Amino acid sequence: MHLIPTIPGGWNPNGEGVFHIQQSIGDIVFLSAADTEIHSLNNAYRELHQTHPQLPSLRIANLVYLKQELTIDKYVEEVICHAKLVVCRLLGGRNYYPYLFEAISIACEQNNIPVLFLPGYDAPDVELLNSSTVDVTIADTVWKYCCAGGKHNLKNGLAYIFHHLFKLDIAYASPQKIADLFLFHPDQGMIQADTYSADIAILVYQTHYLADNLAPVYYLVNAIAAKGLKPVIAFVSNLRDQHSLLELESLLKGKVKVLINTTSFSIKSMDKDERFIFDNLDIPVIQAIFAACTREVWEQHLFGLTPVDVAMNIALPEIDGRIITTAISFKSAVGRDALTDSDLLQYSTHEEGCDFVVDFANNWIQLGRKKEKEKRIALIMPNYPNKDSRLANGVGLDTPASIVGILQALKANGYNTGDYIPGSSEELINLITHYVTNDTDTTLYRPYQISIEKNQFDQYFNTLSPGLQQKIISQWGFPQEEDLIIPGCLLGNIFVSIQPARGYNQDEKAIYHSPDLAPAYRYLAYYCWVNEVFRADAIIHCGKHGNLEWLPGKSVALSKESCFPAVLMSAVPHFYPFIVNDPGEGTQAKRRTHAIIIDHLIPPMTRAENYGTLTKLEHLIDEYYEASSVDPKRTAMIRTQITQLVKEASLETDLQTAVSDIDTLLLKLDAYLCDLKEAQIRDGLHILGKAPENEQLTDLLIALHRVPVSGQKGITQVAAEELKLAFDPLTGEYETAFKNEHPLFQHCRNYGDAVEVLELLVKDILNGRAMDLPVTTAYCQQILTHTLPKIQNTTAEISNLLHGLDAGYVPSGSSGAPTRGRIDVLPTGKNFFSVDVRAIPTQAAYSLGVKSANLIINRYMQEHGDYPESIGLSVWGTSTMRTGGDDIAQALALMGVQPVWQAANRRVSDFEIIPLIQLRRPRIDVMLRISGFFRDAFPDVISLLNAVVEKVALLDEPPEQNPIRKRYLAEKQEWINKGLDETKAHKRSLFRVFGSKPGAYGAGLQAVIDEKNWQTREDLAKIYINWSGYAYGADRTGESAHEVFEKRLSDLQIVMHNQDNREHDILDSDDYYQFQGGLANAVESIKGEQPSIYFGDHARPETPRVKSLKEELLKVYRSRVINPKWIAGVKRHGYKGAFEMAATMDYLFAYDATTNMVDDFMYEGITREYLFNEENRQFIEQANPWALKDMTERMLEAIQRGMWQAPAPETLERLQSMFVELE
Repeated sequence: MHLIPTIPGGWNPNGEGVFHIQQSIGDIVFLSAADTEIHSLNNAYRELHQTHPQLPSLRIANLVYLKQELTIDKYVEEVICHAKLVVCRLLGGRNYYPYLFEAISIACEQNNIPVLFLPGYDAPDVELLNSSTVDVTIADTVWKYCCAGGKHNLKNGLAYIFHHLFKLDIAYASPQKIADLFLFHPDQGMIQADTYSADIAILVYQTHYLADNLAPVYYLVNAIAAKGLKPVIAFVSNLRDQHSLLELESLLKGKVKVLINTTSFSIKSMDKDERFIFDNLDIPVIQAIFAACTREVWEQHLFGLTPVDVAMNIALPEIDGRIITTAISFKSAVGRDALTDSDLLQYSTHEEGCDFVVDFANNWIQLGRKKEKEKRIALIMPNYPNKDSRLANGVGLDTPASIVGILQALKANGYNTGDYIPGSSEELINLITHYVTNDTDTTLYRPYQISIEKNQFDQYFNTLSPGLQQKIISQWGFPQEEDLIIPGCLLGNIFVSIQPARGYNQDEKAIYHSPDLAPAYRYLAYYCWVNEVFRADAIIHCGKHGNLEWLPGKSVALSKESCFPAVLMSAVPHFYPFIVNDPGEGTQAKRRTHAIIIDHLIPPMTRAENYGTLTKLEHLIDEYYEASSVDPKRTAMIRTQITQLVKEASLETDLQTAVSDIDTLLLKLDAYLCDLKEAQIRDGLHILGKAPENEQLTDLLIALHRVPVSGQKGITQVAAEELKLAFDPLTGEYETAFKNEHPLFQHCRNYGDAVEVLELLVKDILNGRAMDLPVTTAYCQQILTHTLPKIQNTTAEISNLLHGLDAGYVPSGSSGAPTRGRIDVLPTGKNFFSVDVRAIPTQAAYSLGVKSANLIINRYMQEHGDYPESIGLSVWGTSTMRTGGDDIAQALALMGVQPVWQAANRRVSDFEIIPLIQLRRPRIDVMLRISGFFRDAFPDVISLLNAVVEKVALLDEPPEQNPIRKRYLAEKQEWINKGLDETKAHKRSLFRVFGSKPGAYGAGLQAVIDEKNWQTREDLAKIYINWSGYAYGADRTGESAHEVFEKRLSDLQIVMHNQDNREHDILDSDDYYQFQGGLANAVESIKGEQPSIYFGDHARPETPRVKSLKEELLKVYRSRVINPKWIAGVKRHGYKGAFEMAATMDYLFAYDATTNMVDDFMYEGITREYLFNEENRQFIEQANPWALKDMTERMLEAIQRGMWQAPAPETLERLQSMFVELE
């Protein structure tokens, strides 16, 4: 047997490009990752050299530049090989610098150069120290000098080296380590713990003190003092051990009100029983960033900070519940030191960032000092589309009821809510719609309570940077001459309102050409009033999600010069109730608007079950099989009834089978009815702070434990095993014949029937029914003991919000889809965090990705008889965070590539090319259309994907087996023939990752479809292409590449989107039709024919499924859209329930607009259930009359556009009559 080796990718996640470190040779080469250490070491050597001018020469270099192999090879050849001693202080150990470690080891061995490998931390690394080629005692002593740090110790450390390794007669003192933790003030020096008084503590690494690199910290100190507050600095060696944390807690607890933290990484243990310092301090913890990049890099790039900064100073600190702000310093070049020929850097103060952090800390102090009745709170609800039928958006949330609950809680806790607060959702909506809203027509006939005077707005506008002013004026002209109206009203000191319109409804052409549209004047005026007139002490944006965090600007570390969120969201405490299963979009609010997330529970989940015609068919099939062997006449009659019902319900479309083929029809129909019945749908909505009750509670508990959780099998799997059933209820094919003698299963014909029995069985046990099933009963008892209290603790969603408003610490927690095995995200009410982006894709995700990739290929081959060559994959940042990178893993698997993970931390460190002989199929060319948040959050993954594409394109493989190479070679020659130089031609031919314009977000279709601002599907394609044609190549910075994008579209055979959980569906959100529908429509527009449009169901990671988009649309339509059970669930929520029905109808229409996949019977069915069903129509009319009008108008639009091709005459007449009445 011969093993075929994989081909290494050669990708480095930490590589910032190839550098040439131009440095002359020296006697000692010292390598360190810490600029503070380099700075101190240089000064120490300079002082030694003044008294000992004949000392061996010293060269210093930063490890940050020694990441790419070519750079390392060059530096080793030009500098290392000529040294007499090499000292490497490896932060992260040898595994973090494997190539560098190997290269230096070999060079030093070949040239007989002693080398000291020292740990970068103050924790010992025996393996690393033993790799040194000098006496281990010397290596250990030099390491201790470095750990003690500062110019004094490093000076003695150099003297020690000169004495012991160069045999020079130089005196040295032993390492003098200062305290690991101490308090300090610039005017007082070190402070005794029992004598200080402070409002704000600033936590800083001790290395900055030792290097005298404190300008940004001192700026903070002075700015805090200027506010009349008392600052203190806490210098700390590290925060990795429990002793240091306990000591820090004892120093600060009860003495300071806010902590400004400048340290990196996370300090929270994953041991849930361990006391966490921030919980115990119970004060806001503000993350202020010492950026590792220069100011120039920050100013010039919309990423804001480097991937390393994002990981160390944002993503990991979020685990601790720190509030992310901005950069307070950047690295700046001091210049090249003539003595050491080394580049020196220092931390320079970023005054804008420091001022923001100090203002933010001050506002937290003031929030904590004020009495509740004095606090001014802004309660803001999302509103999109900008209609009165769609006020108070919030995915999975009954936002109006939640706002009422918040108001009631505020009133109960002493806040001034005025003489009246709404007692119900209906009263709240009546109050909001009494005044002007974002619906532009309402300004003509409704009163308003709040406005901002023109003079005051002009003063505010003039404070904006010239760049932002110019963007606004270019789009909207000069400010209007009258006062600007603000939607909403005041209830005492509480401002209750809807978020202002983004602006696309005010300029019909903007959607076609302005993906980075500047906000309109009404938008600016709104936040001006909240900040400058109302002077909110805290802002609450309630529900996923608003539009402020998606305005144009940098991804992180925003600037008031160029970023709209930075000027509109002032430095006030900001809270954001947000669904727990959406870490990506919540993270956007955390990073761009310094939000504290208050995560909330998903809606109750339930089995769809069958209804109406579907139930009749289910019963008839049972009767058919019972009669088939004993009563042929009855069998024939039932067969006729079945075929008639199948035709009436248009189920032939779903089954892709004619009724004439009765045997195939029955087999497929039986399985399909089981699939529909067992589908997971929402049973109503969540209300903030309220746990589901009764049947909704039981069904949710089952949904949470249906799939395996933490190594335990799913609840129905446990029951099946105990009952000795010979199939797995999570993976068995529903149509498979089933027979079992147990009385529970006497009426079961197939696996689907048995699964239903198991579902009902565990539901009965959870509800208290005694059963002779001890294992299953014990499992159910465990659910009631452990999971039920977490659900009941949903009240923390309100209590933690109130605690935050009291300037307390909101605890952090993980995020994810609870029904996908992530019960660890419960209880909700926490400030959720996301994943370590450096571990994308995870090993579990890659395993799923391989399965899913094979399913795509097999499906396409069954339909077309050949392997696919190209696929377009729609990828979102939030699902990538939620799953650990399923979509990315799928893309890599399709290309025939697998990641390489580091053993210690499971982070992706490289990739390997799977040889064709091992792959056993051709590679697939993958184009990704990434979301704006994906671009912001995963720059390293973009780099990985580009490295993979380039490596695969350059493989010496047959073009018919490698379509990436085939297209690369052809396109490169085309670009050269058009006059491009070879470098640019090479770059363009490799573009595979496309997304929104840098600084912009979205796909552009929601507003244009909602505003009816389109004529043909070609119009929609143009908008999608205009918004999406920005290529993110190896440098990760987007550039306009619309011609290349259209070329990619013309080659696509498959358009793919994956869904990783069933807590929502494709008709729950506009994003699905915008991204997948938009991509499919753009391909059809360019190519002239529709691609295969597939849907990946990854809700059960062990058994992913791939189906056509049409199949998924039909399943969602039957299992939820027209299901009386779902309709009854949303009807419990009044206005928001009717909102959900209107939104579902809109999304169905929009999918048809982009894919032409909605049949007439689907329009007929949704119209019949929502508009012609008298009970449902009356509900909508009473709860949300605007929705009834919008829905009627939408169905008439479908008819007028020819999308609903042949409505019954009476249907058209009735719709027209309804519309006239509503007008």
